[in-house]
Amino acid sequence: MTAVQGYNPRTGEAFGSPVPSTSDAELDLIVAKAVASGWSATTSADRAEALERVADALDAESELLVSTADSETALGLPRLTGELKRTTNQLRLFASVLREGSYLEATLDTADANTVPPRPELRRILRPIGVVGVFAASNFPFAFSVAGGDTASALAAGSPVIVKSHPSHPTTSVETARIVASALPEGVFGIVHGLEAGPALVKHPSVKAVGFTGSTGGGRALFDLASGRPDPIPFYGELGSVNPTVILPGAATAETAAGFAGSLTLGVGQFCTNPGLTFAPASMVEALTAAVGASSGGPMLNERMQQGYQSGVDSLAASDLVELAATGSDPAQGYSVAPKLFTTELKTFAANLGTLTEEHFGPAGVVVTYTDPEELLEVLPQLPGSLTATVHASSSEHALAGRIGSALQAVAGRLIFNAWPTGVAVAWGMQHGGPWPATTNALFTSVGSTAIRRWLVPVSYQSWPEDLLPPELQAGNPLGIPRRFDGVLGTK
Repeated sequence: MTAVQGYNPRTGEAFGSPVPSTSDAELDLIVAKAVASGWSATTSADRAEALERVADALDAESELLVSTADSETALGLPRLTGELKRTTNQLRLFASVLREGSYLEATLDTADANTVPPRPELRRILRPIGVVGVFAASNFPFAFSVAGGDTASALAAGSPVIVKSHPSHPTTSVETARIVASALPEGVFGIVHGLEAGPALVKHPSVKAVGFTGSTGGGRALFDLASGRPDPIPFYGELGSVNPTVILPGAATAETAAGFAGSLTLGVGQFCTNPGLTFAPASMVEALTAAVGASSGGPMLNERMQQGYQSGVDSLAASDLVELAATGSDPAQGYSVAPKLFTTELKTFAANLGTLTEEHFGPAGVVVTYTDPEELLEVLPQLPGSLTATVHASSSEHALAGRIGSALQAVAGRLIFNAWPTGVAVAWGMQHGGPWPATTNALFTSVGSTAIRRWLVPVSYQSWPEDLLPPELQAGNPLGIPRRFDGVLGTK
């Protein structure tokens, strides 16, 4: 097996020592330790303390982690410092979720012989699904990677985690994994490396669910593997998203144009919430062109991404479906690229919707011009699924904005008003998911407190003795968590 080598995107030079790929025998051993760890039998309180230990340990070595990640990703020290803090705060959030207790959906129904049919005593709770495989993302080496949201939520649920590292930042992954593993009991957390380790992890019979953040092609291939197993397992993939934005005439200002360019080029456009498709009045093209033309590019995460972006925008520019309206500056170093803005008319877009809604991962955007915003109401519901959809409107356009939002809610998991989609808050109310191809399952979120629900399965105890029930279901509610008792939500 070949080793995984990291590179500095600013120079294209190798960084760090090669990381050996994981063999099938090594994977078997890692999975066996996860199964034997007993993590699913630990209490919520113990898991909360463990998550906080992991967060503290990561914070304690932040300087090493951030400097290493910057050398492998070129994302910059300020961005990475903030991302690592988001990651540790995310771990602490799930500790609070565990202590609050409603994530268990504890439900108690007393026996009732007078119902039809008669009802026995039933007590229902969510339990850990088992060992979870997590695929680290390239564009967020901390928050969506080794110690990211999938890992944090799965550990919180009581599921041991095995991470498949991303080849864009192998040294960062090794260092992060070392810190996470040191703060947890043996076997609860493991990591594997190398191209072959990914499919092997998905197909391993002791792995019971998988979380993935990455490309549509790679995610679909792994999704098919998970579904094609002798015992199919859940695969929660976050894939491609063009994140449509509608700018109504009253919001077509220079300020809005500047905000668009900032969001489009943030992190060299390497955000899953990058606003890649925008509908705007024809009169706004000049302002959008000026804003993007004044922007700067930078190095992408790896050579493959750089080549994929360049190939995609070159093909788009060569087509007769769009016009190249603006090109930002390119520092011309390492794996750098320049921002691109293309324009097309609504009629052309509607006739070529499949082609013009393809994601070009990076700082590229397509602006679809319209003359009457009412015409958008027929086109918007036909868009492919996205993580987000945004509406910019003036105060006098709220009625129209509401109808635009209604048209968009079927194609996106998060609706944004007069703001930009880049940036995903870690909170109870966040939904980070959407219809295909944004995700493989639009019912769940990969960010926020309810992300834990992906790694939990229900079980009902019928007429079981009190002393054999989990504490969360025992009479008197000894843990004081929210429960539904005979249909009434409270703490009874």
